[in-house]
Amino acid sequence: MPRLGGRPLPFSPGITAATARRVLQQLSRDRGSAALMLVIPCMLMVLLRLMFHDADEAFERVGTRVFGVFPVIVMYLVASVSTLRERTSGTAERLLTLPVQRLDIILGYSLAFGFLAMLQAVLSTLLAIGPLGLDIKGPAYLLMVIAMLGALLGLALGLLVSAFARNEFQAVQFLPAAILPQFLVCGLFVPRDEMHGVLDALAQMMPMTYAVQAAAEAATHEGVTGIFVRDAALVLLCVIGVLVASAATLKR
Repeated sequence: MPRLGGRPLPFSPGITAATARRVLQQLSRDRGSAALMLVIPCMLMVLLRLMFHDADEAFERVGTRVFGVFPVIVMYLVASVSTLRERTSGTAERLLTLPVQRLDIILGYSLAFGFLAMLQAVLSTLLAIGPLGLDIKGPAYLLMVIAMLGALLGLALGLLVSAFARNEFQAVQFLPAAILPQFLVCGLFVPRDEMHGVLDALAQMMPMTYAVQAAAEAATHEGVTGIFVRDAALVLLCVIGVLVASAATLKR
């Protein structure tokens, strides 16, 4: 077993990499899921640009903030359905009969979907600041970072929800409970300081709020700000926490 500082690691890098390769191979054969992850976010950005074609200021305000929203929703849908197939087909249970740790499976999925999240972030960012004319003050890579963190958040939530759904339809039904409340109170439609105090307090407990806030920081400030680092770190901590909870749902 691999060790770090004399202690055994809670996962095997080789098995984790093999799991990631297997997931990527499966997704490469599923053109629908690949299109959903890579093409749909770009199509949504084009739609947003057409909606605000005579309102550049509104497009710049909303267009940056959706980098903390669209990746979460898209990756949640793909990850929840894909993982549920693994559970219902018995693949996950068969893997756990082997000398495989639960973190091997979860990290393998995270690596595979993380690679696709990176491609998704690069494509949508280049499209937004290029042909669509989204004007931001900060460097473009900050939006890519937020889009990737948002996708990882959607992945983590999808993995967790797949443990409680019995079929793919139920996994989609969890969307209103897991994602839509965050979508409504994250500050995309109404500034949080103009909301009712109860909603503002709820928003502070939801990770999408910090993804949207970090995207706004990247758009309105030159360079990396302390608020951006804090919010990005909070989203990353939420991702790690949800992934750990997802690993706990895998039973031998």
